[in-house]
Amino acid sequence: MTNIAVYKKSIPGHVLEQVVELVRANLTDLSMHAIPQSNYMFAVYQYAIAFEVRMYLDVIAHTQKIPAEVAIAYVEDNPVKVVGFILYLPVQSHPEACGVTYMAVASECRRKGIAKAMMAEVKIRYPHVELTCSPAKVSYYESMGFQTLCTRDTQVVMNTRDHSTEGLMQILDVAPIYQSFEVKKIHSSLVQRYGLRAMADAEKQLARHLQQLSYKAAVFVKERKQSLTQKPQAGVEA
Repeated sequence: MTNIAVYKKSIPGHVLEQVVELVRANLTDLSMHAIPQSNYMFAVYQYAIAFEVRMYLDVIAHTQKIPAEVAIAYVEDNPVKVVGFILYLPVQSHPEACGVTYMAVASECRRKGIAKAMMAEVKIRYPHVELTCSPAKVSYYESMGFQTLCTRDTQVVMNTRDHSTEGLMQILDVAPIYQSFEVKKIHSSLVQRYGLRAMADAEKQLARHLQQLSYKAAVFVKERKQSLTQKPQAGVEA
């Protein structure tokens, strides 16, 4: 069994740190780039996305300048052990709507209904939920009541309704993270370790990887919508 807690005005420090570690451990699944660990740029994105999530959690814990909430899954017999989280942003102009930014479950705790339990808590508060995922995860989210809308960059946009909310989410500007001293230091150490040419090749490989992901997502959504429109209605012979 799992206990779910929702934080929107404060978050304990030990919870914050465990969420950040979950992000670091699940970067490939969490990032829209789906960057593989074999790519030398992995360390850059691992730092940047973990820092982004930390920024959102700091907003919840301290400033509340941006509407942000997080659902946390704990092991029932260990109430301080975080095994999953969903970070989501409410839409202020539409009280029923929110957008999921990041979600992860610890690898050793998957296939136990933890993600569905967390999502159920989110949907109680915000029945109009939108998220993005890879084509491989569409069926999984369909089992939670989501439907395919369109594509966004490399991912499929899914929603609990047949349309996106007209409201806008307030998000953090993450561009400065990638220009920060820390990221530049990580990149410099990678150049020293692998060489400038190897790092340039890694960036080119990543760019090709993103193009392929975007193409696959677009093809998937097109085929998905075609299959739904061609699906025979109840009581009508195929």
